[in-house]
Amino acid sequence: MLLKPTFFRKNLISWYLVHKRELPWRSTRDPYAIWLSEIILQQTRVAQGLPYYERFLRAFPTVEDLAAASEEKILKLWQGLGYYSRARNLHFTAKYIVDELHGVFPTTYKELLTLKGVGDYTASAIASICYNEPAAVVDGNVYRVLSRVFGISTPVNTTEGIKQFKALAQELVDEKDPGTFNQASMEFGARYCVPQNPDCKSCIFNSICDAYASELVGTLPVKLKKTTVRKRYFNYIVVLSEAHKTILQQRSGKGIWQQLYEFPLIETKKDLTYAELIVMNEFKELSEELCVEDISLYNDTLIIHKLSHQHLYTRFWIAESNGFDVKASFPEKTEVAIAEIEEYAVPVLIENFISEFSVFKL
Repeated sequence: MLLKPTFFRKNLISWYLVHKRELPWRSTRDPYAIWLSEIILQQTRVAQGLPYYERFLRAFPTVEDLAAASEEKILKLWQGLGYYSRARNLHFTAKYIVDELHGVFPTTYKELLTLKGVGDYTASAIASICYNEPAAVVDGNVYRVLSRVFGISTPVNTTEGIKQFKALAQELVDEKDPGTFNQASMEFGARYCVPQNPDCKSCIFNSICDAYASELVGTLPVKLKKTTVRKRYFNYIVVLSEAHKTILQQRSGKGIWQQLYEFPLIETKKDLTYAELIVMNEFKELSEELCVEDISLYNDTLIIHKLSHQHLYTRFWIAESNGFDVKASFPEKTEVAIAEIEEYAVPVLIENFISEFSVFKL
């Protein structure tokens, strides 16, 4: 169909101009604001990301403000969004733009790709919206629309699929107004060409949609199965002293939740009973050094916290102590007043426990 790309482009933009949501990042071409919105919205729904975007702009109105902030403050504001490497990359790139680029964002797709945490999608979005460069965006929503309308069964999470969909999107992009076209593509996939049960009978593309004609809407796009999910067993020891203090430690390394705080953790290969926990050398050492007098299980039912490639099976153990000196015994741990615990950036798994456990509500 020679007219298919033209029909698609024209009808998509016409639909968008009538049905688009009024979102704060759509009323600006400031690259800082667009960059911030795109990083927050990676792997995050608009409804969830919008409050974070607004909080970040209030706290850091300019890239200079973000660069000058502490990593702890940024992680605390980010708390609950997940994929915390996005926040660390955000901070790193802000400092790079301020220190190395004198506060000026790159103005082309290729230059934007050199920024840490900025990939093809984000670079295309910023380049098209802010600088009118015809660089097509391809995200999960765009994959879905293109695979269905153009009948493409190549798996979207393969090298071949990524190249094929990017080339098609680039062919379709409106060179006069690429920013509007890109936002229209994402909006249509997010709000109309949805994953389950889209209203194909009323769709603006049903006359040219290959998937609709072939009754393949439910099977497209194709995505290869992910790798096996890893199971991990976490035992958090929540130490409470008579002086109304507890213990937190900061995660290091390149694993999950880097630089976030958590309670002392004992990770095991299986779920533990009380009898199995108290005879472990790791627990004995912790218990002795922190003067633990009694320990009890908080949650009888395992809390299952699901991440992209791993599931955390978690128990919280409440350990009562008559006092401790973490500086002498455990210098990597931090003594925290219970009244101040909410000031620390923690994973959502820990945040949920803190909000539920009555001691932390006092």
